[in-house]
Amino acid sequence: MSKKNQRFGPRSNNDFRRLVDEQPVAWIVSGNGKDFRASLLPVRPYRTEGNCITELVGHFPRSNDQVDLLREDPEARVLFLGPNAYISPSWMKDRSWAPTWNFASAQCRVRIKFFEDENRLRAHLEELVNCMEEGRENQWRLEDIGDRYATLARHIIGFTAQIEYREERYKLAQDENDEVFTKIVEGLAKGEHQALLEWVKRFNPDRPKTG
Repeated sequence: MSKKNQRFGPRSNNDFRRLVDEQPVAWIVSGNGKDFRASLLPVRPYRTEGNCITELVGHFPRSNDQVDLLREDPEARVLFLGPNAYISPSWMKDRSWAPTWNFASAQCRVRIKFFEDENRLRAHLEELVNCMEEGRENQWRLEDIGDRYATLARHIIGFTAQIEYREERYKLAQDENDEVFTKIVEGLAKGEHQALLEWVKRFNPDRPKTG
């Protein structure tokens, strides 16, 4: 990351972990030309060293032809886009202020490896379901699906994505003065962008308290 953009970089490995936890659906992008493919799939952190995520785990539909292409060439990109919103000049006193977009994002260069082990796949699905159901009333569990599980599981295949390189970008009003920052916070609050608002406040802990 260039020095110019370091202010939009992560503060620690916790930012990437939070992004993956809060936004588990990511684009798996691979190939080029006629072999280019992009699939939107849920993924979860799989392996860590210290507090750093080194692998992701997910599953593809077996009917997705990207599976065969990734078997031949396992290099891919995993793209995460977290909370994001348009920041309108209509919120500002200065009408010459230009619009922008605030967001949390990350991209990873990975190598994909598929696995067929039934127990491993079930463990992945249980972890994914439990994560997404946490805090809900009348939580659903994988065992609730009963005998249908065996039939449905035959139609998916698990994969791990070993992270070789990761780049994160968190454009969250760090470059704005206090007056503009206050207006952004107020505008996001009125627009019900609560998830993005929490990220903006988290990345600007020394700003005047607003909202």
